[in-house]
Amino acid sequence: MPAPSQPRSPFAWLNNQPYVLLTLASLFWAGNIVLARYVAGHVPPLTLSCIRWIGTFLMLWPFARTHLARDWRTLLAHWPLLLLLALTGFAVNNALSYWAMQYTQALNGLLIQSSAPLFVALWSLALFGVRLSVGQLMGIAMSLTGVLVILLRGDLGALGAIQFNRGDLMFASALLVFGLYSAVMTRRPAVHQLSLISCCTAMGAVLLLPLAIWEYSSGSVLTPDLLSIATLGYVVVFASALAYLFFNRGISLIGPNRAAPFLHLVPLFGSVLAIVLLGEELKAFHLAGYALVIGGVIVASRSPLRPARAGDQRKDGSLRQDTS
Repeated sequence: MPAPSQPRSPFAWLNNQPYVLLTLASLFWAGNIVLARYVAGHVPPLTLSCIRWIGTFLMLWPFARTHLARDWRTLLAHWPLLLLLALTGFAVNNALSYWAMQYTQALNGLLIQSSAPLFVALWSLALFGVRLSVGQLMGIAMSLTGVLVILLRGDLGALGAIQFNRGDLMFASALLVFGLYSAVMTRRPAVHQLSLISCCTAMGAVLLLPLAIWEYSSGSVLTPDLLSIATLGYVVVFASALAYLFFNRGISLIGPNRAAPFLHLVPLFGSVLAIVLLGEELKAFHLAGYALVIGGVIVASRSPLRPARAGDQRKDGSLRQDTS
């Protein structure tokens, strides 16, 4: 007589749902961009970046220490790769994006964010020879069009009126760096995801600490009021611990090129947050843009990878198995 099956926990189910995980990560990062702009001038950006990763590491430590005790030899053997992941995905990317929000508007940041999948694709091609399939190209083009429809409020002529400043260039540089992180993540060591994220957050905090000290010495001091505390709470719990765990797991399940189009959901969610939180009116161009973005994500995420050389599974972006 077969043994009765044990019910699966919601966490076990979520851990194997890449589309849900990547969607939630995009939602949390959209809130991070809106919040970063809202607190610009109140919360020092480099200090926020450093405290973000310190807080994330401390939050994850009780859950990760058992896995770290098991995985530390593997992590140590791959320290150059981990340093690159920490530098690109946690230190440089984060510092540049927060700093950029001191100088640019949310519209510009969200518009630039829509180019993120292209950076991922370029790095994947340059480093590992992974090329986009026709379906992935169509999906990225479709979702990018939807993003533009939303951000330009249905008036494509407004594109020529957008002026880019140094904040825009910094934000674009942050996305270029994050694209490298997303591509290299496919070569992650075969360790538990909590071990990986804890190690990278700790290294990222160490890398950012000298910059935070310099910022403090320059007179930019964090004010410990309710707004600052709430900001730190959101970026640690949602924009950091949960978003990176979800994003990393999503990449490990479906690969970087299929996961990258979900980054188009960040500006989509950003516009929704503006409607809900700032009282903007929902109009027809919002609905048209949402349909294009979601359609593009579906098309791109369901298109298989096209390897540069047939039969070369390690060179074509195949993933190491996650041990979680």
